[in-house]
Amino acid sequence: MIKISDIGKSYHMDELDIVALKKMSLEVNEGEFVAIMGPSGCGKTTLLNILGFLDDPDSGSYVFEGMEVTHANERKRADLRKRNVGFLFQNFNLIDDLTIFENVELPMIYTGLPTSVRAKRTEEILDRMHIDERRKTYPQQLSGGQQQRVALARAVVNKPKLILADEPTANLDHDNGRQVMELLDELNKDGVTIIMVTHSENDARYSHRVIRLPDIPIPVKKITGK
Repeated sequence: MIKISDIGKSYHMDELDIVALKKMSLEVNEGEFVAIMGPSGCGKTTLLNILGFLDDPDSGSYVFEGMEVTHANERKRADLRKRNVGFLFQNFNLIDDLTIFENVELPMIYTGLPTSVRAKRTEEILDRMHIDERRKTYPQQLSGGQQQRVALARAVVNKPKLILADEPTANLDHDNGRQVMELLDELNKDGVTIIMVTHSENDARYSHRVIRLPDIPIPVKKITGK
């Protein structure tokens, strides 16, 4: 499903050139659940952003379902993203002035699904995530665990092939974190491919394999100019 080869990515900040990824290679098969672990600053989130078509690598190759997408333009990346990828973030990223129902429905509006289909699918996914009774409330009226279940509902409502989860339980207590991981496990058993960044060894146990990014200093150099 995914094959990246010798991916490199640098960021320019002030007078520094920070290398986030250097010749990173990775293959993920359809239906896998992969956990990515490593110290802060080793490029885990940068990798997810590239895999999810939010960012473009500086070098290397990214093949998604047999198609080279390394230097796809923004329109193409946006199309790939909305049709194939669901995102789950540690800070939930819900829209405060939309109801729970509206937050979950939103991705389907972007893909042009009819109102009747959106309503039916939103109700079904809220029920599956055990949050349907709160559909008319707003994010700030929910606990952290409830907000993350809403965020997960939003991530999967378009039936993506791939879920990218960035520290999905970092802001949750043990019980709520376990519930979110069990929901991710269920989705994976239904065939959804999951790539998850985590610092939690317990969460990583839900995965099929763990990829540990090396604990090496991130190269930093001053940008020289005239």
